[in-house]
Amino acid sequence: MSTAEKSKTTAPNRNRFGSLMRSEFSLIIGVLTAAIFLWFGTRLVENLEHPAAMGVVFLWLFVAVLWSAISVVRHAERLAIKCGEPYGTLILTLSAIAIEVMMISAAMLHGENNPTLARDMMFAVIMIALNGLIGLSLLLGGLRHHEQHYNLQGASAYLNTIMALSVLGLVLPNFTTSMSGPRFSTVQEIFLASTSLGLYAIFLLIQTTRHSGYFMELKSAALPSEHDAGAMHSIAYHAVMLVLYLLVVVVLAEKFAIPLDNGIEHFGMPQALGGAIVAAMVLAPEALSGINAARKNQLQRSVNILHGSVLASIGLTIPAVLTIGMISKRSVTLGIEGGNLPLLLLTLAASIVTFTSGKTSVLQGCIHLLLFAVFLLLIFCP
Repeated sequence: MSTAEKSKTTAPNRNRFGSLMRSEFSLIIGVLTAAIFLWFGTRLVENLEHPAAMGVVFLWLFVAVLWSAISVVRHAERLAIKCGEPYGTLILTLSAIAIEVMMISAAMLHGENNPTLARDMMFAVIMIALNGLIGLSLLLGGLRHHEQHYNLQGASAYLNTIMALSVLGLVLPNFTTSMSGPRFSTVQEIFLASTSLGLYAIFLLIQTTRHSGYFMELKSAALPSEHDAGAMHSIAYHAVMLVLYLLVVVVLAEKFAIPLDNGIEHFGMPQALGGAIVAAMVLAPEALSGINAARKNQLQRSVNILHGSVLASIGLTIPAVLTIGMISKRSVTLGIEGGNLPLLLLTLAASIVTFTSGKTSVLQGCIHLLLFAVFLLLIFCP
């Protein structure tokens, strides 16, 4: 083969490699950042003597985590196009909730005993997803499309399951008498863990097989085309990249929690703020995808993503933390107290009313955003 022919064959390969490196540059930055912080241990994140340096580390980790989370969305969107609905949104939901479960598990096993950690995290996920993200999606979608339609049967299935698991896991512990405080006994924990996991498994079976049509668009709105989605590769490629980005997010988010906690203590901020920030980071992939879907008049996909994230958070986090608590002999407090209890019940009621007509408008979005504002208010003024 002549030199000219060799150059013609190698040029496209170099172009493809260069394009691949540019598209996955965030993975390189994420891996390098994770390697640096793993190599130096806690020396970089525990630098309390220099607040400016702590601020730089905080910002560095925040950007790295968010950039990797956006890349999770990108590959999940490609898999959604390849696999179709409802598998596409299910992949995104389970990927993001896997981050939450691993972060809580790591904190329970390696940190100091914090019995309310899982409760605060799940409550923050519910408030952010059902009120903040749903409200913003309905508001932006309503402003652009006036009224948006969704599959009523799918939304009802989500909300029924979410309501049952939320009340059993986060409200009922306040009223049981087997243990002092908002906690369950060992028998009650085993029952709740097994039933939560079983109910979520049944929901997935319904969503992916028998009644998958409940979770598909009723109108002509569909997933974006491959041209709109950007460069497409094989399912294996996007699946591997999704897992790699998720691992980077887990490592960086665990490191990010240290300067976050230190900053909250240093400035005297409420502890609930830390849980809300971490929950927002966990939900970042779903937030971007869900809001973007609503703006494109794909409300059913937005409902699948955001409601699915809440359901997966409760259905998978409760069994995980209760199992870890029983094995490691750590106390787990699940019951929500104070003003958060009526806010949770009001959120569930408002969600049911919002998704009972088959269509939404700007008004519902404003109501959910109001409830989200109350959630933020109670963090600083409980």
